[in-house]
Amino acid sequence: MYKGFLIVFEGIDGAGKSTQAEVLMKTLREKGFNVVYFREPSKGKWGREIKMKAAHPDSLSPEEELELFLKDRKENVEKNLKPALREKKIVILDRYYFSTIAYQGAKGIDQERIKRMNEVFVVEPDLVFILDVNPQEGLDRIKNRRKKDKLFERAEYLVRVREIFRGFQGEKFIHVDASTPKKKISAQIEKTTLDFLNRVTRL
Repeated sequence: MYKGFLIVFEGIDGAGKSTQAEVLMKTLREKGFNVVYFREPSKGKWGREIKMKAAHPDSLSPEEELELFLKDRKENVEKNLKPALREKKIVILDRYYFSTIAYQGAKGIDQERIKRMNEVFVVEPDLVFILDVNPQEGLDRIKNRRKKDKLFERAEYLVRVREIFRGFQGEKFIHVDASTPKKKISAQIEKTTLDFLNRVTRL
């Protein structure tokens, strides 16, 4: 049994999820919560390989991408997520298996198959913030990045990815309009998170 909480940030490139994940981490720490932050791809062996391959367009087939992401995620779950949750920490995770469903699903791999392959070993999150933005606006925001992700940062492709993200529904999924001011987004995320933590800790 894991007594910590897992909060995930998802969205297409340029949606601002990394920024908001870090803002929430700092906010919760200031309020006295024990918080750790991880991201996918991870800093491990497989994560580094994904980042290296991502600099070259079409360097991997969709199936090869899927295999690498699964290997990286298994390592991240075992080495980082589970230990932190056992220590009753709040884990903030920048991307998780919903990104794999969206990004590799948009390249033609069956989304249910991807979901099943991940659900065998992942820890299910408590909250999933999905930041939604128009793909072109997202790409405009990150156009000056030093490292280009040529495998995934293409507007027509991100249109399909965005639609898959929009299809995730359920109590734990919080869809956020990422075209609004950053402070407004942060306030919404903070309120939702604190309301959730207050509710579950009273149970």
